[in-house]
Amino acid sequence: MALSQETKNRFKRFQKTKWAWYSLIALVLCYGASLTSPWLVNDEPLILKWEGSYYFPAFAHYSEKDFGGTYQTEPDYPKLIEDARIEGLNVWALMPPIPHDPLKADLSLEGAPPFPPSGDHWLGTDANGRDILSRLIHGFRICMSFSLLLTLLGTFLGIVIGGIQGYLGGWWDTAFQRGIEIWSSLPFLYVVILIGSIYGRSFVLLMAIMAVFNWISLSYYMRGEFLKLRSVPYVRAAKMLGMSHRHLFFREMLPNAMTPVVTLFPFTLIGGIGSLTSLDFLGFGLQPPTPSWGELMAQGLNNLYAPWISVSTVFALFVTLLLATFVGEGVRDAMDPKSGDRYE
Repeated sequence: MALSQETKNRFKRFQKTKWAWYSLIALVLCYGASLTSPWLVNDEPLILKWEGSYYFPAFAHYSEKDFGGTYQTEPDYPKLIEDARIEGLNVWALMPPIPHDPLKADLSLEGAPPFPPSGDHWLGTDANGRDILSRLIHGFRICMSFSLLLTLLGTFLGIVIGGIQGYLGGWWDTAFQRGIEIWSSLPFLYVVILIGSIYGRSFVLLMAIMAVFNWISLSYYMRGEFLKLRSVPYVRAAKMLGMSHRHLFFREMLPNAMTPVVTLFPFTLIGGIGSLTSLDFLGFGLQPPTPSWGELMAQGLNNLYAPWISVSTVFALFVTLLLATFVGEGVRDAMDPKSGDRYE
């Protein structure tokens, strides 16, 4: 489907807002890189040469028996390689750039964790001896993926529910509004605690709970847009020509009601990141030991004598939200050219 000239003009205005354009590029690159973290931020070798045979532990599962061990469980590769070299075996390994598993504690260090930054752990370790940098990267991937899916699902629900309200109008609109007001008055945190205590705290379940509340604000905007578009000449003409409700909704009205969706999308994404981080910080988010920025911030609060935990986490969260805010400001300016190029 070809883009309209107005859409092309808006994209050009967005590119002229330099801070927004560069922030978008940085966010996309960082998120794309974080998607490789299961392979590039781990303690499993990318390539392992063992007694003349090649293995790829980062991409396939092997058991200890494949390397002369006793059990069918996956080996501890750093220890396996170290023991093999001590025994004089022909072993060579290509480790990931950050060779630390975010779920495993480093038990080779002397003393009690958390350990300060060092050549092995660039940002130090948390209170359980796990590498902070690896948990930050994996946490970024999980947080961004969660927020993107939540935003997409909430946006879809907001478009459908708000659009139906505005399209039908009348008593349908009134009934929907009363129902939304009742639904929005439910205490979100109590719902999360109640359902989490019954069914557990999984990624999918938490996203579903948040999605059923996340669409409400967008539905108000979509309702207003559809109520306005009901009376415009081209929609009334399409009705007189006998166009179906499906055609009127999706072809005539929806494309012209997308301004709130595009404008609010970056800010809804920011809200999703903040909500997940807050729930993890309070202990009602994702199930431990899932890498989480909120959980790291809680550790920083409980271990004030180890400032590297909180400083690195707050800095990562601040930069992410700042970049997303710049993108949101750029999108808003692009959709409304009268506001000017703020960051040019």
